[in-house]
Amino acid sequence: MILNSYWFKIAEYDLETADAMYKTKRYLYVGFMCHQCIEKALKGIYVAINNEAPPRIHNLARLLEIIELDKSIPKDLLDFVLTLNPLNIAARYPDYKLELIKEIDDDYAAELISETRSLFEWLKAKI
Repeated sequence: MILNSYWFKIAEYDLETADAMYKTKRYLYVGFMCHQCIEKALKGIYVAINNEAPPRIHNLARLLEIIELDKSIPKDLLDFVLTLNPLNIAARYPDYKLELIKEIDDDYAAELISETRSLFEWLKAKI
């Protein structure tokens, strides 16, 4: 499917962007781009299943439910989804940004990218 391919290509692009943000020490945006990667992968799966445009939501846990992967996802990956979920909002709003900047350091940013890669690979295997 062309549209499905689009979603996974743009998800991969977002993961590469997370890497670029990590290399330039823009850790806040590492989390945001990891969230974007997974959001787009989930939407790609939605398109593959439903052959229609995905819902315009950003909640990763809700997207998992909609595509019915919430019951089959391994617990460690589900826990990571729940970790990623607020990074979308936190990176967009000033009051959250200040708090998040304090929390995301080099080690945590590297962990976010590594776990995003694992989750992304698991999701790709589902289509």
